[in-house]
Amino acid sequence: MVVTRNKTRRERYDDKKRNTNTYPISLCCVNFQHDGNLGFLIRSAACFGAKLLHVIGTVPPRNSLNSLSGSLYDYVEIIQHNTPTAFLSYARSKKIKLISAEICEDAIPIDTYKFNYISDVCLVVGNESTGVPIEILLNSDKIYIPMPGVGFCLNTSQAANIVLYEAVKQYNMLGCSSTGRTSDC
Repeated sequence: MVVTRNKTRRERYDDKKRNTNTYPISLCCVNFQHDGNLGFLIRSAACFGAKLLHVIGTVPPRNSLNSLSGSLYDYVEIIQHNTPTAFLSYARSKKIKLISAEICEDAIPIDTYKFNYISDVCLVVGNESTGVPIEILLNSDKIYIPMPGVGFCLNTSQAANIVLYEAVKQYNMLGCSSTGRTSDC
């Protein structure tokens, strides 16, 4: 892909949007301690073709997040949920499969997890201090990112990038259509 610099960022995004793929994958996050992570998650969702971003907690105004997202704020649908319970109710009503990235006893490594696209999938990343809320974990498949180095865990937005990448990679490997309809898989 050739990126031309004689156009504005917005014009380049609009051009690319005509030929982009979207997937039956969304991302969910819990309100963060600073808006930068949410901006980075918006950018990740846009770059990987996620259908939308769920935010449990508050969503700062566009003018706070647009520059943090690489000016991609307008390209990702954001749905705000007041509580984890409200998000769970929404996910159940839409028959969305939840997959939580969390370091916990019954989580399996992401490189051995097989994503199933019979229904839409939502990848959940937690708050940097408290992780994924327990009521969501109890209703999710749980995965973790193996880290052989000295560090214990990644920044929330970094973890989301890895999980989104793996979910899209597996979707494409299945030969599914990238129309965003699970019936094409």
